[in-house]
Amino acid sequence: MMATITHPPTTEAEDRLSSLSPRLSLAPTGSAPALLDGAWWPRSRDLEAELPSLTAVLDPLWGRITRVTVNPAQWPVIPRKVPVAGHVVNVGWFRDEQDPHELLLLSYHVGRWNLLVVPPQTAPDSAAWLMTAASDPRGMSTASRLMEEAARLRTLRVADRAVEAVWDSEGGHEPPDSAAPPRLPAMTGTVPQQPRGR
Repeated sequence: MMATITHPPTTEAEDRLSSLSPRLSLAPTGSAPALLDGAWWPRSRDLEAELPSLTAVLDPLWGRITRVTVNPAQWPVIPRKVPVAGHVVNVGWFRDEQDPHELLLLSYHVGRWNLLVVPPQTAPDSAAWLMTAASDPRGMSTASRLMEEAARLRTLRVADRAVEAVWDSEGGHEPPDSAAPPRLPAMTGTVPQQPRGR
């Protein structure tokens, strides 16, 4: 499954549709086990509102999700049970044992999955990078490590933009077209004559 990045809706119908479809990226089926099975980009930190659409997509793929655990550092309210599509998902939390940026999902029949949780306020370009990295079947980074790398890349982008802004404000410009002949500086005045030797 590929990452779905949506832009702010422009109509009421698009708003309803976007609230139903989770922004999710999963590692390819049958790939070698990695530390993460993908990434989820919820629209809020409200588990009761966000879990139903996530489980609606994952239940047919992974079997009925029966339990979810989170780290309370990232979720202000953790309900004990969340009703989803005709059943209930039990929600638990671990402060020290679970990565703060990870969601653990359990199914009775199939097993467990770990998803990176992309913070809701993340910029679309950073979210896309995180979702791609977390669903890479060769990935060996933890959720927190990927968040640190995304922050580092964001800092580099901001620094690059600042350097470009200074360059532009000081009269910087694009390098000349390599096909155009080089421009020679205009010269004025006379060249002094050197005395001839005897």
